[in-house]
Amino acid sequence: MAQETRLPTRLHHTAYVTRDIEATRKFYEEVIGLPLVATWSESDELFGAMRTYCHCFFGIGDGGALAFFQFAGAEDQELFGPKMPASPFHHIALNVDAATQKEIEERIHAAGYREPDTYVLDHGYCRSVYVSDPNGMILEFTCDPPNAPEINAARRKTAHEDLARWLKGDHTSNNTFR
Repeated sequence: MAQETRLPTRLHHTAYVTRDIEATRKFYEEVIGLPLVATWSESDELFGAMRTYCHCFFGIGDGGALAFFQFAGAEDQELFGPKMPASPFHHIALNVDAATQKEIEERIHAAGYREPDTYVLDHGYCRSVYVSDPNGMILEFTCDPPNAPEINAARRKTAHEDLARWLKGDHTSNNTFR
């Protein structure tokens, strides 16, 4: 077992490149409800050249943020992105309570999002609402059930055993919560 170490206290931010910072702002602020908490307009020497960009941060409840870059130069914009993977397994998952999840789901639908750009999945250990942003990035808003601490404690207790079993070829589901 790995030695216990001090963990990071929170996610400061994640950063992505967007083709359209205003469409991204509108989606995150007006549809999802994350406030625009900072906009940095900067020019820096990065990766061997001067790069001019706008860097916007959208706040989440713990003080962290989702951040997006848009470059002034077409060459920089092409060089750095966005190249979002087409897989639903590449996504950001944010924890919300049931009321917040319901409000987000209602705003998503009111904004005209429908399958396949949004869908719901009950994992048993959480209920998830998924939506694709204007860049093709998938966001997941998860709501844990009341017994989440017990579920998490049980999974943590057997995490190494479960992984070893799976790696040896036993792919039997251990999700008994659905």
